[in-house]
Amino acid sequence: MRRRTAPKATSEARPRGGTPVRARRWMWILWPAFLLACALEMLVFALVDPGDLNWRGEALGASRQAVYTMAFFAFWLLATGSGALTLLLTRPAAEVNRPGR
Repeated sequence: MRRRTAPKATSEARPRGGTPVRARRWMWILWPAFLLACALEMLVFALVDPGDLNWRGEALGASRQAVYTMAFFAFWLLATGSGALTLLLTRPAAEVNRPGR
């Protein structure tokens, strides 16, 4: 009967900083997306007053702070999606098509 052995730890799983590669990739996506969302928030609301916004012909029933918050998270979500798609498309085919993933 053949004995099973634990898989060997590779340097790819935990690089020199001790942070797993997957966590690093999320940091590569989320931090620039956060900065972009901050810049977009300043740019958009320098030109648009949240009190003047309408939805389906009616004024929004949210406070200015709520509109700022919802817009920030919408900008962050869009920038995160863009960054994640870019990172996915830059991965080599062998890594994407690896069995067991």
